[in-house]
Formats: sequence, C-alpha cells, structure tokens
Amino acid sequence: MTGSAVKILVVDDEPPIRKLLRVGLTAQGYEVQEAPSASAARQSVADDMPDLIVLDLGLPDKSGYDLLQEWRDEGLSMPVVILSSRTDEAGIVKALESGADDYVTKPFGINELGARIGVALRHRLQQQGEKAIFQTGGLSIDLVKRIVKVDGMEIKLSPKEYDILRVLAQHAGKVLTHQFLLKQIWGPAADVQYLRVYVRQLRQKIEQIPDQPHYITTETGVGYRLREPD
Repeated sequence: MTGSAVKILVVDDEPPIRKLLRVGLTAQGYEVQEAPSASAARQSVADDMPDLIVLDLGLPDKSGYDLLQEWRDEGLSMPVVILSSRTDEAGIVKALESGADDYVTKPFGINELGARIGVALRHRLQQQGEKAIFQTGGLSIDLVKRIVKVDGMEIKLSPKEYDILRVLAQHAGKVLTHQFLLKQIWGPAADVQYLRVYVRQLRQKIEQIPDQPHYITTETGVGYRLREPD
C-alpha cells in the first residue's frame, strides 16, 4: 500500500454485484479492478498485485475458498474480505481459518463493506507492532501491565478471561473464529462450550448490558469480534 489510491480486486461472477462494488468503492476513493472467475482473478493478481481482494465464495470455475487457499499456500498475504450468503456459515469459517481477514454477507450495504475493508487494511499495517495500550470507547487494556479498565474503573478478570480479551484486542475489528480462539487459549482439542462460558463471563464484567454487547459482538455460527480501537 502506497500513497496512491488503494487497489481493490473484486472477484464475483454476478455483473450487478461487481457494478455495485465498482461504483460504491470508487466513490470511497479506491481503485477497483474486477474479475468474474477464479482464473481471471489469478491472472489479475499476477499482472497487478492488489492491496486487497473482495472475494465471492461461489465462483463458476472454482470455489472462492479453494482460490484463497491457493493464494495463501503461494505466500500471498494481501487482505481478503469474503462475500458470502447468510446460509454458508461453514464456508465462512473455513475461509477465515484459511487466511481471510473478514467477511460480509449478501445482501450487504456498501458502507458496511467499506468499513470492513478499512479495518482489514489497517489491521495488516498494525500487525508488525502491538501497541501497549488498547482503547475502544470506555474499554482500555494495558497489554504490558495486564490491567483492564471500563470507564476508568479497573476490572478484575480471571487469567482465561484476560487471555480471550487480549487475543481479541490484538485482532480488534476482525472476526475471530471459535476454533482460532480455542487454539490460542486452550489448544486444538478444546470444546467450544468453554469459550462460550468465558465470553459470557467476560461480557458480564465489561459490558453495560451483557445481553446487548457493545464491545464483544457475536458473529453467529462463526466467532466473535472486538470493537475496533479508537
């Protein structure tokens, strides 16, 4: 990513979707390239590497998942935001665990997609260095001293609650799958129920209304997302 316009490659076989994305993302200041198939997308990446890819999972010649897997196996690290139908939760999880940065379900709003693109681009830039203090709204996390505060008041967390919050903070704004969080906190053999219990306890401590979370949101069937830092 340079000082020139950020290049986004839109990979989708539906012309109306590509037109919507081209018009909407161009209006947001992005340079948009298009590909209607996996083969066209591979050629486009080979000819002119984009800064980010918006990828549909349902392509005519190859699944978006397989295409993403190929790119990651080849060592390509550009951010990828998945487009998917609401019923394809398993495909979303599979794509995220294979290196996708985020996803947006169809139908979607162009402003929502633009926000997710911005998060993915910033997250890639921030991966080289972790800030000592994470701040989003009234929630602050001192990642060195392991101190968590909500509206200036220190909150006592158990070690596992803190570990979950720390991992979410390290990837703030990005959805993290259940399996990713389980592997980070407990190891690959852990049961997802452990995660649900601790996230519920964590919300009781940091959310004003735990049943309507402001900081840790649920991505149904996929995982959790911590609000992006201020």
